[in-house]
Amino acid sequence: MHKLSYHFNSIQLADIELPKEVSRLRELAYNLWWTWTPHARRMFSHIQPGLWAMYRNPVELLINIEPHHWEELLEDEIFLTMYHSVLREFDAYMKPTASTWFNQNYPNYEGGPFVYFSTEFGWHESLHTYSGGLGILSGDHCKSASDLGLPFIAIGPLYKHGYFEQEIEPDGRQQHFYPAYDFFRLPLMPLLGDDGHQLTISVPFPGRDVHVRVWLSQVGRVPTLLLDSDLPKNEPADRPITGQLYVSGREMRICQEILVSMGGVRVLQALNIEPSCWHMNEGHCAFLGFERIRALVKQGISFPVACKEIAKNSVFTTHTPVPAGNEAFDTGLIRKYFKKCCDEAGADIDKLIELGQSHPGRPNEPFSLTVLAIHLSSYCNGVSQLHGKVSSNMWRHIFPTAKPDDQPVKAITNGVHTQTWLGWQMADLYDRYLTPAWRQNLMDDIFWKRGVANIPDAELWEVHCLQKENLVGFTRRRVRTQLARHGCSPDELREIDSLLNPDSLTIGFARRFATYKRADLLFRNFDRLRAILKNSHRPIQILFAGKAHPADKPGQELIRRIFDISRHSDLRGHIVFLENYNMRVARMLVQGVDIWLNNPRRPHEASGTSGMKAPVNGGINFSIADGWWCEVQNPDAGWTIGNHHENPNEDQQDHDDSQSLYDILENKIAPLYYQRDADGIPTEWIKHMKASIAAVLPRFSTARMVRDYAEEAYLPAARRGGATTNGTSEAEW
Repeated sequence: MHKLSYHFNSIQLADIELPKEVSRLRELAYNLWWTWTPHARRMFSHIQPGLWAMYRNPVELLINIEPHHWEELLEDEIFLTMYHSVLREFDAYMKPTASTWFNQNYPNYEGGPFVYFSTEFGWHESLHTYSGGLGILSGDHCKSASDLGLPFIAIGPLYKHGYFEQEIEPDGRQQHFYPAYDFFRLPLMPLLGDDGHQLTISVPFPGRDVHVRVWLSQVGRVPTLLLDSDLPKNEPADRPITGQLYVSGREMRICQEILVSMGGVRVLQALNIEPSCWHMNEGHCAFLGFERIRALVKQGISFPVACKEIAKNSVFTTHTPVPAGNEAFDTGLIRKYFKKCCDEAGADIDKLIELGQSHPGRPNEPFSLTVLAIHLSSYCNGVSQLHGKVSSNMWRHIFPTAKPDDQPVKAITNGVHTQTWLGWQMADLYDRYLTPAWRQNLMDDIFWKRGVANIPDAELWEVHCLQKENLVGFTRRRVRTQLARHGCSPDELREIDSLLNPDSLTIGFARRFATYKRADLLFRNFDRLRAILKNSHRPIQILFAGKAHPADKPGQELIRRIFDISRHSDLRGHIVFLENYNMRVARMLVQGVDIWLNNPRRPHEASGTSGMKAPVNGGINFSIADGWWCEVQNPDAGWTIGNHHENPNEDQQDHDDSQSLYDILENKIAPLYYQRDADGIPTEWIKHMKASIAAVLPRFSTARMVRDYAEEAYLPAARRGGATTNGTSEAEW
């Protein structure tokens, strides 16, 4: 662990009583290291399988274990062996002198931590701090920052109700539910201040201060500080600010973004932490720049100089070219919430507003958080090579000195945290044929190309089929529960026992149901789709999952239509919709499907990380040439829909892409999948599986991504901000 890693005073308040022989179970439960460590999850499951299956949360599990049950476990040699083995693995990982990538490459770094702000974090389904791809990416970013040993702190909000839970009604309508979560029954700890009580800071709002308490979520070596406004000293109207993720109300949304951004800066000040780099993950966090500017202006520094000063060590990542994803507000809201702050700091509110306007001076010009983040950063990046180019063209006017051939918005392509998304059976296979050293070689293309080639075809296929059977069983249980709620008959529920055939070609499509992602592209020519899916010699089944934002009526209509097809058309059994998409559903899908389908309208998919998760399990991509998929160089790693171009006529583009999709699925993918040798092994298909693993896993992991952020964004920002390296040469930076 790096010498600059931060350890905070915290307290575990859950009512957990443990025998001294296994007292460190509490420590293991409160470190999210277990979310990507199969041995730890197996150990917790062994304690009480039924409770683990219900909660998948070790804190809740340990709260609910009856005291007498420990007597049995203390005589269970299998459990005790697992416990001590997991502890050894955990201690080796957390050891302060552990040799990490950052320690090996930057042993003399003496700057402050890299601080990462995000409005959502997807670490595990038991923590409801995420909605979709941005949050999952943030969670994976933290995990790899821990693995690589970066001096790293994450900051975000803690939502009382999280993102909504989804239920699909019999008519296909999406229903939204917002449960209230008890933070004391989750892997969260109150962060203590110097007075021994939970740390509380205040954030200035018009006419009052909003008080925020701070919670700690420990992600391996990385501490994440989560801000919560639901405390009694706040006015009742302010307590729900951290109530729901992506609340629809515009003013409540700006309140959330002020609280996490400005509040996060104040938390760091209260802890006497001086970051060397401030990373704004999406524009939602851009108001942190205002708080930093205000502090400098109060010290007598002029507003323009303060803006330049804080930009030196600020970096910004934009995640989408879609307008709805680039947050913008009416300038009246900015005046309401920042006029007093500006007056106190002697700053001009109009100058501050101009920082967030694409075209200052135009009537009714909105205030864009993306523009603000660009203006207050010295480094901006998109999340794939194509997205970097698209974003540079979108925002070129914000960079007045950029030349026509310049790319002012750089590119660091997203990745996924391999261990989080890898099925345990596939992980065991890698252990056998690549040795456990594969975990330390996640960025080594040659290692993976050679290692995957050594895996016997029959064993790779066997493991894939086992994970596919897990998916089939999981799907049947979920669908049975859903249809029982709908009031289906016992005979209908018994039919679920034969839903999905583990031997059939299985396609997964799961993501946020925004219309540009075109979940309905498959159904454009229903008759042709029917002929392809119901081919008696080459049947195909497709699993859908995803949520539409409560305010997104067109997205909800897509869900209704697909669910209706899955239940009331002759494609019943070939089309299945899984409700309440979350990280558990995502893991099961990416670990079990044969094909991962991605067909957004190019170039709207900035990256598309879901397609990176299936290949680590041997799945193969079938994708539009958009986002990260444009960077995959081996054509055997998957199939590309369309012609690598976008058409301004969207209806024509949808038609052309759907025809390409049908042609490839019918004439290439299905025949190849069902082509078997004398032993029943699809050897040609397995060549594509191996090509997919070797091409995707090392190049599109968050290990590679976080390394790129460290070397291209964090360390240069730290240097611009004045951090020293104690002997490390500038060239090494």
